[in-house]
Amino acid sequence: MAGTTVEWYEFFLYAAASTLVFGPLFFPKAGTELDGIIAAFITYAVGFLARPIGGLVFGHFGDKFGRKRLLQLSLIMVGASTFLMGCLPVFDQIGYLAPALLVLLRFVQGFAVGGEWGGAVLLVAEHSPDKSRGFWSSWPQSAVPMGNLLATGVLFLLSSTLSQEAFLAWGWRVAFWLSVIIVAIGYYIRTKVSDAPIFLAAREEREQEERDAVEAGDVQAAPEKTYGMIEVFRHYPRAVFTAMGLRFAENILYYIVITFSLTYLSVIVKFDTSRILLLLLLASAIEFCAMPLVGKLSDHFGRRPVYLTGALLGGTWGFFAFPMMDTGNDLIILAAVTIGLLFHATMYAGQPAIMSEMFPTRMRYSGVSLGYQVTSIVAGSLAPIIATSLLNAFGSSVPVALYLMTACIITAIAVLTLKETRGSSLHALDAEDARRMQAQPAMASK
Repeated sequence: MAGTTVEWYEFFLYAAASTLVFGPLFFPKAGTELDGIIAAFITYAVGFLARPIGGLVFGHFGDKFGRKRLLQLSLIMVGASTFLMGCLPVFDQIGYLAPALLVLLRFVQGFAVGGEWGGAVLLVAEHSPDKSRGFWSSWPQSAVPMGNLLATGVLFLLSSTLSQEAFLAWGWRVAFWLSVIIVAIGYYIRTKVSDAPIFLAAREEREQEERDAVEAGDVQAAPEKTYGMIEVFRHYPRAVFTAMGLRFAENILYYIVITFSLTYLSVIVKFDTSRILLLLLLASAIEFCAMPLVGKLSDHFGRRPVYLTGALLGGTWGFFAFPMMDTGNDLIILAAVTIGLLFHATMYAGQPAIMSEMFPTRMRYSGVSLGYQVTSIVAGSLAPIIATSLLNAFGSSVPVALYLMTACIITAIAVLTLKETRGSSLHALDAEDARRMQAQPAMASK
């Protein structure tokens, strides 16, 4: 959780800066204020495009070499790219090279974060007891609101203590430079963890099979193809697409609540930056506390009913939340954002347990990374762009609410097709996978 908090701090720092900083500093030639923000959100989406690539690469090597090594590498990559963002000259200094470098660093950041999630949640899920996997594996999920909490908190302190001119001139850079300290702490903690016994046993079994194949002179039998993206789609296509469906609405809901709401409150409601950040800070703290509790509920009541509840409730959020924001009342706006994040937690907390229980150990990193990261291209990356464009075109929040409701219907359908996996054994899943693999050559020979 500590390491993942670092990565999400940096990822969400960019999200907040897209609205508050990058629009005017890196895209000043845009037409309206919303046009500049949309341009910044497009560079923000680049990180999401890079995430599935990172997920596939890290997933492949993570299934082969282990979760720990890849997690340490991803932490260094995201830390370096974020620090360099804080060093970038702006448009007025180097012209179009400024947004080009910003896009490049955003791609590296997204690539590293893409490999982070699968390894982090699997490291916990594979260590967890079967009966409490939902609770324990929800803790890395808590790193998302914690990372957002830290990013929002730093920006709030800087924006509230500095003038608007000083904040835009140099204050925002401090938030990016602080990543060096947080990365050092996260990296140290990650040196103290180890891969789970179930993964070590699976790797040893694969290496033994490889040695046996070499000794027998049958190099084709070496198990180099027993993990990775192609094998996941070949053997578990339904699980991959179900995971994508589960992820769809959750991802859209979150980025509408924590990213698009910044735009809505600053442009439509005319809230000042420090007030918006303070409200998001408080709401993120509440979601952080709620995440393990929801994980516990998924162990008690099951993965499906808890997740379905989140999807159904999430579909209603846009219809009441934006009118609540229009009141301009701090407490009412705080309630709207907090409710949205609690709806999100109801879906997000159980994801690691659900997805871990879908794939065998030999390809689990690749499987969960595919389901989680590929979906972000059409979900979270586009959500702020679509929502802002709908607001710009119609001048109303209703189309945004309808967009969110449609996404939640898709996720609800995916939940209904899901097999209940509460309390299931990962060892039993591996044994069933081994039986399937042994049966395939027999079927082919017939």
